[in-house]
Amino acid sequence: QVRLVESGGGLVQPGGSLRLSCAVSGNLAIIDYMNWYRQAPGGQRELVATLSSSGSMVYEDSVRGRFTVTRDGGWITTFYLQMKYLKPEDTAVYYCSANFQAFWGQGTQVTVSS
Repeated sequence: QVRLVESGGGLVQPGGSLRLSCAVSGNLAIIDYMNWYRQAPGGQRELVATLSSSGSMVYEDSVRGRFTVTRDGGWITTFYLQMKYLKPEDTAVYYCSANFQAFWGQGTQVTVSS
């Protein structure tokens, strides 16, 4: 099993920055991909960014160039989402996951508003 705990959400003004963290524990050997999803009010959960164990990164079109995923640890003990130039439409609950939808964190709220 894998345990994921997010932190770092909050309220930020448009154009601001925020870094989300995801503490990863458990059986790390079964993780091939780490992901960030988000779900806006009334919307579906969408995939925002993916980091593979080989180091490749994939971003959803609306966040490419603004969001960056990084990690700590031999493969991964902490997974980060650095968000810059935030927009009101980035407001959502952000979820960390492993192997896409196999394991989930509890989510952290990000609100972009003046």
